Amino acid sequence: MSASPSVRLAVVMERRPLDNPWSSETWLPVAVRIDASAEGAARALGEDSGVAQWLFPGFELVLSRDECEGYWQNLVSPGPRVFVMWRRENEDALPVPERVTASYDEASAWMDASESVEGVPMPETLVPWVGDYLKANFRPEPKRRIRPQSFKNPKDRVQS
Repeated sequence: MSASPSVRLAVVMERRPLDNPWSSETWLPVAVRIDASAEGAARALGEDSGVAQWLFPGFELVLSRDECEGYWQNLVSPGPRVFVMWRRENEDALPVPERVTASYDEASAWMDASESVEGVPMPETLVPWVGDYLKANFRPEPKRRIRPQSFKNPKDRVQS
């Protein structure tokens, strides 16, 4: 496995109508798909009962050694996710996915920066791919117990 393997993905965004006086609809990413095609424009997948889906191709999920801890946290959680950062310029514009990651840490950093981030189920074919990368590149650090200050001799305690 290469040092920075990658896979092409397409993001499925979904529009749902709302019964709300402030907003008539909501958009969210609902899935990612393996995307072997070249980059292309967003296209409508269909609409049923007011729920519409759009496919946004051309995203690359790149695994990096710097993010191994975040991948590990994702895979050991119930239901591994692919995190999608997306933006919407205004109420009339389509929401646009910007980036994808499999790292909890990277997704958390995006959220800390006030970006819109949603986790969608990781395709089953990607779970062993990320797992194999972790086996080759990551060893979780063993947890070390920190002895409480109250159990130390007063002269050995850290003074704040």
